[in-house]
Amino acid sequence: MSNSAPIHPANLPIPVDLFVSKKHPGLPRGVIGFADSSGNIVFRVNRQSSKSSSSDDDKMVLLDSAGNPLFSIYRHHDGSWHGFKGNDDGDKDLIFKVQRTLNKFTSTELEVFLVAETQGESTCNFKVKGCHFQRSCTIYKGDSIVAQTSLMHKLRKIYVRRNKFRLTMFPGSIDPALVVAFVTIFLVNGPKKFKFLDKLPVTV
Repeated sequence: MSNSAPIHPANLPIPVDLFVSKKHPGLPRGVIGFADSSGNIVFRVNRQSSKSSSSDDDKMVLLDSAGNPLFSIYRHHDGSWHGFKGNDDGDKDLIFKVQRTLNKFTSTELEVFLVAETQGESTCNFKVKGCHFQRSCTIYKGDSIVAQTSLMHKLRKIYVRRNKFRLTMFPGSIDPALVVAFVTIFLVNGPKKFKFLDKLPVTV
């Protein structure tokens, strides 16, 4: 792994790739890491689950390369996710809400509402559409593509493993940390009855 400092995607005016995996060197097993092309961790996501019956029974914390918490993300009993600033869950720091609108084996769709921009409005700011099994999703802002994920296909390879995939972020005004948060929520929103398939490779 390179010792060079991670390059923050917002600093580049061109599309930037991050590589997503739960098995990045230097991270505890199960922690989702987003690394640059040199292997430096730019973002990571710690997930916490609670056995309590409260409405907020799942929590994910998105951290930057220095370990600073950027967003705390909670799943509610109705299936929606709420993202709060930093490591705080107070309503005053609510940044976004994500609602699942479709959840099938071949297709998952989410609608994202930025609280500061949608007060009193029912129109979402972003849509996330894709296939959980293929680790493939596209984030839209209106008709524009903000980011995409894709498996890492190789020439002459029949099977493509899904434990590592690529996130491509396109130039724009959206905070890259928000993109990472939306992708993470997409990953954990796959149909539960197909979770046993998550370890299987994809045939191409």
